[in-house]
Amino acid sequence: MGNKVEARVENLMQEILDGTDFELVDVEFVKERDWYLRVFVDKVGGIDLDDCQMLSEKLGEILDKDPIIESAYILEVSSPGIDRVLKKDKDFLREAGKKIDVTLYAPIDGEKILVGTLKARDENFLYLENFEPLPREKIAQVRLHLDF
Repeated sequence: MGNKVEARVENLMQEILDGTDFELVDVEFVKERDWYLRVFVDKVGGIDLDDCQMLSEKLGEILDKDPIIESAYILEVSSPGIDRVLKKDKDFLREAGKKIDVTLYAPIDGEKILVGTLKARDENFLYLENFEPLPREKIAQVRLHLDF
């Protein structure tokens, strides 16, 4: 159910954002204690609470009229955060040359989290400076790295 909802909401949200300076980063429909529909949006310079509220209201109005989701859910519209997850091709292109954290499903050479500079990604591999190409099927998650 989640993937169909996510795809439909992604299309609706993209229609809302067309012609604006907002970028749709991701949509998640997940069951925790309750169902959550999370929409992550960004723009150059970042988004603020007023942006999130306005976009939440616009999407909420559409979802109230369109029975995409039959069960009760909580709608959240927010920024992807400074340690955003990289999922789409455009994410990897935009963040090329930046330091990232790569979480693996199973350790490689005893390491389950690799930190390196993103060079590129293709259909089969993720390329980091000073690392052998990483097969994509071994990668659980990729995030921007935060230095403290």
